[in-house]
Amino acid sequence: MAISAPLPLVASPGVARPPTRAVVWAISLAGCAAGVASFVFALTNDAIGSELGEPLVIATLWNWMTLTYVLGGLLAWWRRPASRFGPLMIVTGFVCFLVTLAWTSSDVPFTIGQALDKLPAVLFLYVFLAFPSGRLTGRIERALVAAAFVTAIALEFARMVLGDYGAHNLLGLAPHLAVSETVRHVQLLVLSAFLLGGVGVLAVRRRRAGPALRRSVDVLIDAFALGLVMLAFLYVSLVVGGPAVTEIRWATFVTLGLAPLAFLIGLLHARLARSSVGDLFVELRSNPAPADLRDALARSLRDPSLTLAYWLPEFESWADLTGSRVELPDRQAGRVTTLLDRDGSRMAALVHDPALEDEPELLAAVGAAAGIALENGRLQAEQQAHLEELKGSRARVIEAGQRERQRLERNLHDGAQQRLIALSLELSVLEKELGEHPDAEKRLDAAQREITASLEELRAVARGLHPAVLTGHGLAVALEQVAARASVPVRLTVEVGGRLPEQVEVAAYYVVTESVANIAKHARATAATVDVHRTNEALVVEIVDDGLGGADSERGSGLRGLADRVEALGGRLRVWTPGGRGTRVRAEIPCE
Repeated sequence: MAISAPLPLVASPGVARPPTRAVVWAISLAGCAAGVASFVFALTNDAIGSELGEPLVIATLWNWMTLTYVLGGLLAWWRRPASRFGPLMIVTGFVCFLVTLAWTSSDVPFTIGQALDKLPAVLFLYVFLAFPSGRLTGRIERALVAAAFVTAIALEFARMVLGDYGAHNLLGLAPHLAVSETVRHVQLLVLSAFLLGGVGVLAVRRRRAGPALRRSVDVLIDAFALGLVMLAFLYVSLVVGGPAVTEIRWATFVTLGLAPLAFLIGLLHARLARSSVGDLFVELRSNPAPADLRDALARSLRDPSLTLAYWLPEFESWADLTGSRVELPDRQAGRVTTLLDRDGSRMAALVHDPALEDEPELLAAVGAAAGIALENGRLQAEQQAHLEELKGSRARVIEAGQRERQRLERNLHDGAQQRLIALSLELSVLEKELGEHPDAEKRLDAAQREITASLEELRAVARGLHPAVLTGHGLAVALEQVAARASVPVRLTVEVGGRLPEQVEVAAYYVVTESVANIAKHARATAATVDVHRTNEALVVEIVDDGLGGADSERGSGLRGLADRVEALGGRLRVWTPGGRGTRVRAEIPCE
């Protein structure tokens, strides 16, 4: 079982590779070395204690952020090499270390560290909004991050030029403390606004997420949002001031370091979900019906909204299990399609929540497990498609036959009948002119009777082909004429509430006329009832007689033809005919 996608959802094998062991070890050792260096910087710089709080606490909390992002990013890169999220976390962790260069007493490292002082906040925003692909997908997200980068870097440079950062600041060219403090306040407040904007984006993303967004992902988004809120609160506190700024700073660092742990919990949850594919194997061993396959796959993927579509090569289209044609949704519809191939041939498609994009291994495992069952489902969908095609073909044949009958009825009415009527009038004129010839008059009277009989026969044939009164006046009037011409008394009830679709009226008319004709020919009945009424969805036609019974819809062309006509419209015709107790014919014809 192979998995592919119509959109670039999952990287193809060979395109993205996990980092080598050498790279993993190198980055891990570099992260640990950065942590040790940060401790040394903090413990050897007396200014750290006065500005940020206890040096050991600050160094511990800062390394907490550095190492969780570096090591968490390594694991994310290893597990999801096609995603940029892991490398982005690693970069964020090392930038956190670079900021600690401002704790040194060397000019160049200090200047670099101070210039990057607010960059981690922007990278946190970037990481949280770029989950899970590592890419910013929306214009609002890109605008927020770009504006935050400009605010963090440009205003920090302005502060370093105007502020008093000590002798190690290589950019302190024009100190102006009042202006520098104003720039600092603007920078912190603007960054706070951007961070809260990111919280809004995360809130919208969480609300719009489908049912496949698992609890672990919910917790992860909540952790992201909480980190941004705490960072924005810290910046506002630095502007407003207060006695608990140090404690708020510590709580913010702890919170920001929890986000990578929440991500790792999500990875563990996804791995446990893949282990549940074994349950799917057990369930599929019982050979579930194709209709139950969707439910089994939905449970394994934890996506109740999952739908299945099957590829029908003969029809070159996608279909559901009933054989009805379906169109695969595009990404703008909030759904994602994953194609499933078997032996190189397209077989089925999973239409699922976009959150499952982040678990390609789970999709692959579920698709592989369900291969045979999906093939059975595809075969059933193909069979249903053939049945639907057959039904449509039968309906088209009956419709074409009905059009031909209408054409013949019009030809008889406008052609042969009119010529016979004209001939009858001509004979009437001739009879008057030959009034003194009794023999000729008798022969003309006989000819008139033959013409009249021929006209009646033609009218009967025309009515049998297509009842013009039905087209002109509706079903009720047409059935009244049928009841009036019947050879047995017929009690007629028609309650249809207006005109119906022409095909429905024609089918109901022929059900009644054929049944009444059968009663006259075979039933030896003394009376019959015809009841025609409309329900919410169908027209119900019922004919009952008190004759001998014994009719069979499978024998003879009359009732079988009626059944075909009714079934072609999606309806059903049934016959109850106990011997000696009459016959009951009931047709239900959809009229929606």
